[in-house]
Amino acid sequence: MTLPNPLPVVLADYRRNRLLAAVTVLLVALAVAVGVAVISQERALRQGSARAADDFDLLVGAPGSPTQLVLSTVYLQLQALPLLDGAVLEKAASTPGVAYAAPIAFGDHWRGYPVVGTIAAFASRGGALVPAEGRLFAGRGEAVVGAAVQAPLGATLRPSHGLHASDDDEDEEHEHGHDAHHAHDLAYTVVGRLPPRHNAWDRAILVPVEDVWALHGLASGHADGDTHVGPPWAPGRVPGVPALALKPASVAAAYTLRGQFRTPQSTALFPAEVLNELYVLLGNVRDLMALLALATQVLVVAAVLVVLLVGFLARRRQFALLRAIGAGRGYVFAVVWTEVAVLILAGALLGAALGYGGSVLLSAWLAGRAGFALPATLGAAELQLVAGLIMAGLLIAVLPAALAFRRPIAAGLRA
Repeated sequence: MTLPNPLPVVLADYRRNRLLAAVTVLLVALAVAVGVAVISQERALRQGSARAADDFDLLVGAPGSPTQLVLSTVYLQLQALPLLDGAVLEKAASTPGVAYAAPIAFGDHWRGYPVVGTIAAFASRGGALVPAEGRLFAGRGEAVVGAAVQAPLGATLRPSHGLHASDDDEDEEHEHGHDAHHAHDLAYTVVGRLPPRHNAWDRAILVPVEDVWALHGLASGHADGDTHVGPPWAPGRVPGVPALALKPASVAAAYTLRGQFRTPQSTALFPAEVLNELYVLLGNVRDLMALLALATQVLVVAAVLVVLLVGFLARRRQFALLRAIGAGRGYVFAVVWTEVAVLILAGALLGAALGYGGSVLLSAWLAGRAGFALPATLGAAELQLVAGLIMAGLLIAVLPAALAFRRPIAAGLRA
């Protein structure tokens, strides 16, 4: 009697060997998941960090570490930066081709949120951002908060000195109305909230740079008695700042400005220049991890093949009986090949799902620490990896199937 459909026998074998089938699928899935997660997460970090830098066309800072300038300014990973001479801000504000020259001054925080002194043009990104609530600051003592800052319109904020706040500081502030870093006398009133940018600046509190200078005992940047905020600046009255964010009027102007501000007194860079160096490093790490993941997959598939071969050798009497009751060699080949192929296919698909899910969870965890969104997606590289493993599995399944196909009935019955 010929049995044309191999699935009943395959399903029966799976039921009899549940543990072996489950372990095989799990091993393949874990091997695939590692490779998918590594590739997806590297791409998410690359895309997320690039999007976070979109608001910064050109950065100018004092000579020093370009990487630290980008980390502190773009990603608000705050560290002490050497101050850029105020004369550079004066020059930048009046240089042709500059849409705005925004000082970026750090040094204070409120309940863990960094307070950043700047100008209203930067808060609106040159008019590209309209506050989701309220308005931009227009005078001293006013603040515009990022989308993630837990402070409503009209709230009064009393900043504290220092780049970072500890949990103990925040607890003490909640209990006593101030934190362990000495609170300043100046209080800010929240007058606006910016729309979400999905980057570190969603947690920033933007205030007039004149207030930050005053809190640190510096000049206001204007003539005595002048209470306006932002440019124009009074010559010789502008204090130093950690960084300038320049908005070029055009692409051609951007390259011209970068050359103009690369002097012994200042350095100018596109954030992409620093990010490219990071991406090269990430690419090297990704390639290494992908190679390790591929090696793991090869080892896992080899181990699975060995286990399956041992299992089929133990069941050679079963296949001989199928042949004895009329099943052809092709049918036995189809049964064995289908059993192996389905297990590897199921493991590969489960691994792709696990890898993507792991990348999504890791992106969410990293976003809370890096300060910018990491979009986890499945791309062509991950799909090629999964497809490659499936194709390899389908080819590997031929080996045990061929062994069962070639074995004589009499030899199988004697086993």
